[in-house]
Amino acid sequence: MSKTIFEKIIAREIPSDIIYEDDLVVAFRDIKPQAPTHVLLVPRKPIPRIAE
Repeated sequence: MSKTIFEKIIAREIPSDIIYEDDLVVAFRDIKPQAPTHVLLVPRKPIPRIAE
């Protein structure tokens, strides 16, 4: 299975403006922001379903 765009950003395979990271999450600016401050907060561990 190929990596998602988020997994590629976390692995630094795709450039991004990372503004925060720790052991659990990575936060970076959206490439096409819909607001002056538009940040995506992505977990490092893939979560297949919202119930998990």
